[in-house]
Amino acid sequence: MKELEKSISFDGRDIRLNVGLLAPQAGGAVLIQSGDTAVFVTATRSQGREGVDFLPLLVDYEERLYAAGRIPGGFLRREGRPPEKVTLTSRLIDRPLRPLFPQWLRDDIQIVATTLSTDEQIPPDVLAVTGASVAVLLAGMPFHGPMAAVRVGLVGDDFIINPTYSEIKQGDLDLVVAGSPDGIIMVEAGANQLPEQDIIEAIDFGYEAACDLIQAQRELMADLGIELVVEEPPPADPTLENFIAAKASDDIKQVLSNFDQDKTTRDNALDAIEAAIAEEIAQLPEEDPLRVAVGEQTKAVGNIFKSVTKKLMRRQIVEQGVRVDGRSLDQVRPISCRVSLLPKRVHGSALFQRGLTQVLSAVTLGTPGDAQELADDLHPEDEKRYLHHYNFPPYSTGETKPMRSPGRREIGHGALAERALVPVLPSKDQFPYVLRVVSEVLSSNGSTSMGSVCGSTLALMDAGVPILKPVSGAAMGLIKEGDEVRILTDIQGIEDFLGDMDFKVAGTDSGITALQMDMKITGLSMDTVAKAIHQAKEARLHILQEMLKALPEPRQELSPYAPRLVTIKIDPEFIGMVIGPGGKTIKGITEETGAKIDIEDDGTVTVSAGTQEQAQRAIAIVSGMTRKLSPGDVYAGRVTRIIPIGAFVEFLPGKEGMIHISQIADYRVGKVEDELSVGDQVIIKVREIDNKGRINLTRLNIHPDEAAAAKAAAGIS
Repeated sequence: MKELEKSISFDGRDIRLNVGLLAPQAGGAVLIQSGDTAVFVTATRSQGREGVDFLPLLVDYEERLYAAGRIPGGFLRREGRPPEKVTLTSRLIDRPLRPLFPQWLRDDIQIVATTLSTDEQIPPDVLAVTGASVAVLLAGMPFHGPMAAVRVGLVGDDFIINPTYSEIKQGDLDLVVAGSPDGIIMVEAGANQLPEQDIIEAIDFGYEAACDLIQAQRELMADLGIELVVEEPPPADPTLENFIAAKASDDIKQVLSNFDQDKTTRDNALDAIEAAIAEEIAQLPEEDPLRVAVGEQTKAVGNIFKSVTKKLMRRQIVEQGVRVDGRSLDQVRPISCRVSLLPKRVHGSALFQRGLTQVLSAVTLGTPGDAQELADDLHPEDEKRYLHHYNFPPYSTGETKPMRSPGRREIGHGALAERALVPVLPSKDQFPYVLRVVSEVLSSNGSTSMGSVCGSTLALMDAGVPILKPVSGAAMGLIKEGDEVRILTDIQGIEDFLGDMDFKVAGTDSGITALQMDMKITGLSMDTVAKAIHQAKEARLHILQEMLKALPEPRQELSPYAPRLVTIKIDPEFIGMVIGPGGKTIKGITEETGAKIDIEDDGTVTVSAGTQEQAQRAIAIVSGMTRKLSPGDVYAGRVTRIIPIGAFVEFLPGKEGMIHISQIADYRVGKVEDELSVGDQVIIKVREIDNKGRINLTRLNIHPDEAAAAKAAAGIS
């Protein structure tokens, strides 16, 4: 393939596509760049394996720290386990790509995107998504593309295409929209309580830019003489499908229209129908056409049965406007909420249940030292003070399987819930705690991520976190049959599995904080997206009302087992003095008070302790050590030791000075011990601070009013 470059400009920012230079043995390869950020993406296809009844698409996003001129940490000094951001970017590439492959395709396909360079201004993730589409087209795979993704930011009143990290941080929106020629196919967003109409306009704005990138890909393929591949599906024998449809349709319809049954009863009934058909076919002679149609495909009957069930369920929704549990299209399942479910050693907890979906969220209040360091990735942020972790154990769906470390699904759902709640968290100055929320999915039947948002909101309020506003969330679904479109509110598992869309929307009563839309079809019109967003608002507000019945506002008191934090600001020039050589001074304060001390580079000192008294004692010591003294300041102090030429007095926590024997009294003193003893309380004045920082004190020329004020400040009667 000849080397070729194509570029397109958005508001003065270029995106450049370079093909034909790198990885000649990959199926397709492209280097996509913007600014000094460069992502290399490949797509490779190999022959399908026997017995695979799904598309084995594998998407891997890789970050190399040399891209930012850094060497990895750790003993090995090489990239190791991928950070969460890497996993989330892999998902971001996968989600708009997967629906565009034909449903019949069973070949192994692998997409590898590697960030080779970053200017730490242009995020590489949306470049990787668009690059994946280019690589697939170059590889000649069957694909309903091209596909492209852009990021939309909002700074002031202006939308920005592909904003920089700094523009994202200062703005109120971070939205990624991916589109195909058929419409919008994926949306991912975090927002600062933006109204629905602003979000809709941002999606529309982004899709227009994505269409420009789609056209650029078409022009690139034309320049290379590559035609977009549309392979015909392999011929299917309708014998088996016709038999199962004729045999099972009436029974399936009866199960789907029995609105009084629960999920388990419905699933068992459908399984029984499928098992009876499979048994009937198994009893037929081997030369029977049905047995021949099944052949060696052990899952053939099950796959066709699911297909028939899907068609019948969708037809029931489109034609009758009724779902399998009897709800109308815009109806939310019954909701129940409980707070303080766990003992207060857990700092805050809540149980949220919507239908059969049940999530338990627990909050832990930590100290600044508990913040997560983000050292080994290419994102410019260096730490996180809000952590949201999502667990999905197998018992939540009544299954058994090995429990491993969190997978991409768990990481993705936790990140979505985190994004939904970050905009309402108090500032670090207002509430200096590091927050960790863990959402345990105890039962799953659709929309567990939005259940996590709702339960975690209540858990944060139960922990006494002064959130700005409570957040609720709902998952919307879609059934599209020809020109007929039905939007479903609060989808359950079967509607997610057999439907065309999973659109999660979270926000407050003021606006949206997060949304995530994934499609199983090749695109959706802007009108349908807008309708889904507006319909989701009604559901969110209803859910929010039910949540606030359990706890209308954050608690005023923290759990007695939560650490007590006190924060002060010191001059950064005193940081070294507080820490001391080898950490000796700060360790001494910790040993004396039982408090933990965290100091930031800007001079922010956060003290955490089991009791408020311990925290205040440590703060007093640090304040005393770092207070700037001036000659003439008057304090109450205590004599700590005596030497022949004077006495040492501690007049502030951690701060000590010396009274020379000549400054003890306004008459000649023969021996210091004649006037002072260790432990005596005295009123002193700062006489001078010499060039070595030593503090010289005096007891002379102190006005009675100054002495009285010093005693009052020290709590001496």
